[in-house]
Amino acid sequence: MPERLTIADVATYPRPGMDAPGMIGFTPDDSAVCWLHAEDGGLVRSLWRIDIDSGERTVIAGPGADAPMSREEELLRERTRTRELGVPAYAWARDAATPTLMIPGSTVRVAVNGDPLRDVPGSDGALTPNLSPDGTQLAFVRAGDLFVVPVDGSAEPTRLTVGAEDGLTHGLADFVAQEEFGLLRGHWWSSNSRLAYVRVDERHVPPYPIVHQGGAAVDVETHRYPFAGAENPRVSLFVIDAAGGLAMQMSLPDEDGYLVRAAWWPTMNGEQRLVAQWVNRDQDRLQLLTFDDNGAATVLIDDQQQPWVNVADDARGLEDGRFLWSSEQTGYRHLSLHQADGTMIRQLTGGEWIVDGVIGVDEERGWVYFTSTRGSPLERRVERVSLDGGWIETLSESGGVHHASLSRDGRWLAVQRSSLHAPPSITVIASDGSKSVPIYESATTPASLGLNPPELRTFTASDGNTLYGAIYRPDGDGPHPLLLAVYGGPHAQTVLDAWGLTVDLRAQYLAQQGFLVLKLDNRGMAGRGLQFEAHLHRQMGTIEVDDQSSAVTQLADEGQIDPERVGVYGWSYGGYMTVMSMLRRPDLFKVGVSGAPVSDWDGYDTGYTERYMGTPQNNAEGYREGSLLTHAAKLEGDLLLIHGGVDENVHFRHTARLITALTEANRDYDLLMFPQERHMPRNRAGLEYQEQRVARYFERRLLRSQPHAPQARED
Repeated sequence: MPERLTIADVATYPRPGMDAPGMIGFTPDDSAVCWLHAEDGGLVRSLWRIDIDSGERTVIAGPGADAPMSREEELLRERTRTRELGVPAYAWARDAATPTLMIPGSTVRVAVNGDPLRDVPGSDGALTPNLSPDGTQLAFVRAGDLFVVPVDGSAEPTRLTVGAEDGLTHGLADFVAQEEFGLLRGHWWSSNSRLAYVRVDERHVPPYPIVHQGGAAVDVETHRYPFAGAENPRVSLFVIDAAGGLAMQMSLPDEDGYLVRAAWWPTMNGEQRLVAQWVNRDQDRLQLLTFDDNGAATVLIDDQQQPWVNVADDARGLEDGRFLWSSEQTGYRHLSLHQADGTMIRQLTGGEWIVDGVIGVDEERGWVYFTSTRGSPLERRVERVSLDGGWIETLSESGGVHHASLSRDGRWLAVQRSSLHAPPSITVIASDGSKSVPIYESATTPASLGLNPPELRTFTASDGNTLYGAIYRPDGDGPHPLLLAVYGGPHAQTVLDAWGLTVDLRAQYLAQQGFLVLKLDNRGMAGRGLQFEAHLHRQMGTIEVDDQSSAVTQLADEGQIDPERVGVYGWSYGGYMTVMSMLRRPDLFKVGVSGAPVSDWDGYDTGYTERYMGTPQNNAEGYREGSLLTHAAKLEGDLLLIHGGVDENVHFRHTARLITALTEANRDYDLLMFPQERHMPRNRAGLEYQEQRVARYFERRLLRSQPHAPQARED
């Protein structure tokens, strides 16, 4: 890459150094690491095996040609924001007598005991395929019903459910569960060949049509999209034998709510019990439930919190029947150990920092491995604590962001690290500290790319809270024109000591053109605990704008920026924040580029919106004040709106409604629409054109000595 970035560079994925292996795990015998990686640095990945002792590397599968994706597969990729192609994923059977590997695709493939991969007969068009623990059977969903087939092809698929139709499915999680709670699967194997599965009935949710306008063929897709304050899908939980027969319904709470997790956990007698996590519609109560042989529910944990409860992936059932749990009752997520009946045995972690995620549990040695912010909110450590309690041991080096995978026998950790100054690298370390084996490093450095890592600094919110920011500094002395790169919403953290921040090539490119670019994590964003996040409760679009504006003002007071030449850009919640910043602070933000903005929260989904805002019925004022439509007449600066025509997450309807409001208010705007793009643009030509338009929009309006002239207003 040249020292001066080009628009083509900005539009290219993966980013330099971000082509590191993904989905890192261990083989069943824990002798090797597996990962998905494109050796040429591109997006088409293969499945690799790396022997820990010898370092020998072999390709197990891929890359191969990508088969055409079904609409359902395409939408599942949207839920996970996946750009990569080739081998999409892999899974090992957990308790197979011989190693059994499964790779999903248009036809599911398996490999037993190291033999070559082969197609599973009858698995064409399988959605969310799932190997049984013993590796002998494959469960999957097709045409809305749940099927099971022997992986050896000895029998035709058995259809376990019937009656699927438009709006009624078995074994598939619904849109809100996938998009807002991260529940990507809707069926779960037990160790004794039973399957738990969800039945989703959304026939009463009105279909929302999305018309593909940019192609030669007429194509209309419909989605059952539950808008804030309207009816949710009705979700039921069943258990059925893999051989077929009658399904038994589990007793979920009668109230409206969300099934957000399900799993089979060990019991003291060597069997398994089904557990599920249920969140009420108000999202201030999370219950961990278990079920007896008749489907009756017992509440193990009843976690009630204000203003809302966040869902995590930390719960683990242990072989002796106890279980690991995490909660934000103190305002910070921490771990606790519980008896089988839910009684707490002991708190394992605590303090004004968060457990960011559980890596795994080594039950034989009694260790829980996790990542945390104990060093700094800008870092992630790999740490462990004994199930017996006591001090916390840090296993990763200081600085940077670390993630890890734990081998099943607890002997190895595959630790990935990156920082502002170093791209992701992977090292396998022995859990007892006796060995460390680097298995992936990148030759990429900031210097080799001609990039300067952004500077990290702090700002102060109006209530005294410390806010973290990152600055991409142009050459020369200030004051500089400023561009605010904003997200601003909950469950996201943009300012970290991580390589991804350094290779934000749009920010770097704009800095090279002469802009000072600022990123700021305002109150309401993630990484600082529930108390910090809760500042935006029932008032989206207010506190976030205040904090972003305060940081801009502080830079102006320091003489670093020209307060008459300030622009802002962002996508999704950041697109919403871009427009809201221009509407609430037209004196400060003169130019904006808004991608896929939510214009009114009554047009977004229940699971996300109601968690933070309540419903339009019980928070009418919050919805009114948080709507871009309410304030559209306040627009004074230049605004470019960008949106995909088939965005099934933030519908193009949001931008259309905003255009209508701006037109009625006689406010000027510019529009860039990509008819065939969804929420995450993917087309390379479109991405390059978009980046060209964004850069030009700011350069023509802010890289000049004259102050920006606001729109003329007719009163």
